[in-house]
Amino acid sequence: MADTHSLEALVQALRKLPGVGVKSASRMAFHLLQHDRPGAMLLSQALQQAATNIRHCSLCHTFTENEVCATCLDPQRDHSKLCVVETPADQAAVERTSAYRGLYFVLMGKLSPLDGIGPNEIGLAKLFERATRGDVQEVILATNFTAEGEATAHVIGEALKARGLRVTRLARGVPAGSELEYVDLGTIAHAFVDRR
Repeated sequence: MADTHSLEALVQALRKLPGVGVKSASRMAFHLLQHDRPGAMLLSQALQQAATNIRHCSLCHTFTENEVCATCLDPQRDHSKLCVVETPADQAAVERTSAYRGLYFVLMGKLSPLDGIGPNEIGLAKLFERATRGDVQEVILATNFTAEGEATAHVIGEALKARGLRVTRLARGVPAGSELEYVDLGTIAHAFVDRR
């Protein structure tokens, strides 16, 4: 199959997706080319359009097609609260709960010195500028409960407290509907510490 350069390029491009290895990428490529050429063209056009049009909001750093995203422009949002998340996917998850009506700042990552990701790579200076403009009264740290997420929350929290802001962290504990005997010990321990 010496004349399948385009197919190999497609497989390699699909491997760029998280969790997609050679076999999965090959299956996707063969499916699109064999059974769904219109779908392949639609996917191609959607990727091209998104890559061309999507950029970062100048205020919160999430994805948008405009200079400022719709959330930041919404006058119904509570401008006294700023929720810090790692990714736009995390922001979308918080939004789906309908429990939070404040503003966001999306880090686009987390501190990870071993991977060479420091404060400059995740835009902490921009976060500190946004949080200290005067209207924000509480910063809610909603980074993930991983080692890197915890370190990121700690660094941000300490820096914002030093600037006189109220900083809170998402609670963690036993999920609703679960049975204690099946919950891991770390989660139970955190639930006792964070009890109310």
